[in-house]
Amino acid sequence: MQSVSEALKNLEASTNNALFVDLGKRFSEKGFELALVGGPVRDAFLGRTAPDIDFTSSANPDEILSIVKPIAKAHWDIGRAFGTIGARFGKDQVEITTYRADSYSVDSRKPEVAFGTDLNDDLFRRDFTINAMALRLPDRTFVDPFNGLADLMAGIIRTPGKPEDSFSDDPLRMLRAARFASQLGFEIEPETFAAMTAMAGRIEIISAERIQQELVKLMLGKYPRKGLTALVDSGLAAIILPELPALKLEVDEHHHHKDVYEHTLTVVEQAIDYEKDYGFEPDFTLRFAALLHDCGKPKTRRLEVGGGVSFHQHDMVGARIAKKRMQALKFDNDTIKSVARLIELHLRFFGYGEQAWTDSAVRRYVRDADEHLLRLHALTRADVTTRNKRKAERLSFAYDDLENRIAKLREQEELDALRPDLSGEEIMQILDLKPGPDVGKARNFLMELRLEEGALGPDEAKLRLLQWWKDQ
Repeated sequence: MQSVSEALKNLEASTNNALFVDLGKRFSEKGFELALVGGPVRDAFLGRTAPDIDFTSSANPDEILSIVKPIAKAHWDIGRAFGTIGARFGKDQVEITTYRADSYSVDSRKPEVAFGTDLNDDLFRRDFTINAMALRLPDRTFVDPFNGLADLMAGIIRTPGKPEDSFSDDPLRMLRAARFASQLGFEIEPETFAAMTAMAGRIEIISAERIQQELVKLMLGKYPRKGLTALVDSGLAAIILPELPALKLEVDEHHHHKDVYEHTLTVVEQAIDYEKDYGFEPDFTLRFAALLHDCGKPKTRRLEVGGGVSFHQHDMVGARIAKKRMQALKFDNDTIKSVARLIELHLRFFGYGEQAWTDSAVRRYVRDADEHLLRLHALTRADVTTRNKRKAERLSFAYDDLENRIAKLREQEELDALRPDLSGEEIMQILDLKPGPDVGKARNFLMELRLEEGALGPDEAKLRLLQWWKDQ
């Protein structure tokens, strides 16, 4: 943790300090206050560079625009209704917002925007004390009326005022608390967490899109277990992601199986550990697939005679459940398909160590994973959480072997571009066909040959195609 003076130096080094001073002077000359606020100030004490540069001001949106318009490279007022004006100065993109006092009515999904007149009042209405610190400009006076720096040093997430009031004003802040726990590894202060638990149902007035954005940020944090645990323990997950707490399956004295919920959190952490091995930056698709890979287990659990427990087809059931949940959260179709596909395939490998796969089976594994093969590698390896060291080593060696075989086949057969030996045009020419279902059937026949036997070459493929067509 850096001191105030060190934090100021970090701000100067990581941002355009001359810009800060110049803007501060221009606002001051017009009789308005300006302060750097929120994330940039917090991150300066953490020794990080904030991705966004946010200012707050006593000026209203029209007054802000009149000041920045003559000197900005570009400007926009898409957030004017919420008091925000955006501008670009050279390489720096900033947002300047009028002192705010937003709140939600009891049944509204949109905030009621109200502008304030005092910096301390604006800071009081912010989500957490660690985000309620400011730097007055141009004199660079540090403002911390709610001891945000002390909470930052202690690793605590708390609201500036009563958490019930804060969460009533904006229920999304409850998710933000979990998100900051994930990103910073901080603990949510007990009174704040108690309010989250008591008011969890209030999250239902927030739009699915805003919930999705917070969930993505939480999953991409450095410590997602902290954030996910906060969601589950507070009851928020039961509303926004009920598939997660549903993994806490009851275990009776006669039928035992691993704790699916704890296993899932461990798989998420291990998937993160594998990201760099497979060339990924923090990857939401992989992490969310890890989170939901066993979400089909509650619906497929069967208690077997003799004390066993089975989860037949939980991979396919889980893929459908994940797809439905992600659609409800308004994820884009590509992300939904990717996560669902990984969940469908996450069990495919576990027969490999029991019996030798043919080259055909390896080709199908690559073909089915397609663009997500590396993610599937990471997810499959992460799914091994057994404490049996010998079993874990056996599975690891088996997957090493599978990856080696994929690499060899890729060298021999251009495995990344698996396709039939003949194109659709060639099929139509050989069989004298016009575009239609028969061409698709012929292509599927040749694709099966390609997977089973490898590359045949155009001549052999033509002979096989003609024989197949004759048999039809």
